[in-house]
Amino acid sequence: MKDYYKEDLAYIHDIGYSDYALKSAPEILNLLSQNNIKEGLIVDLDCGSGLSALEFTKAHYRVLGVDISESLIAITRIRVPDAEFRVESIFKVDIPSCNAVISIGECFNYLFDADNNVKFWFKPLSASTMH
Repeated sequence: MKDYYKEDLAYIHDIGYSDYALKSAPEILNLLSQNNIKEGLIVDLDCGSGLSALEFTKAHYRVLGVDISESLIAITRIRVPDAEFRVESIFKVDIPSCNAVISIGECFNYLFDADNNVKFWFKPLSASTMH
């Protein structure tokens, strides 16, 4: 998607949210280990700037990262040259056979992604109905 997450916002995302990705990766690796998944392919939906992907490759997993932002994928390809990355909507990606699919953050809420046509089945609560 060329209209969102251009170079400036990709840089802010990389710097501003790095702590979130870096603190999530060890816990994901722990969960994989607890479930006896110690190798193989991890598909990282909304991979951002590749901070988690870097940690996964350091732990000897293969990574396929998907993000809608060309600018974020550009950062990611430099940061993690040993992984595969695609500029694509997470709602259209063909997920290959893998050992785990992960997503860190709020990517399923991106309503600017034209491929996000998920319809909500519940009626949102208004302030007046929450008493």
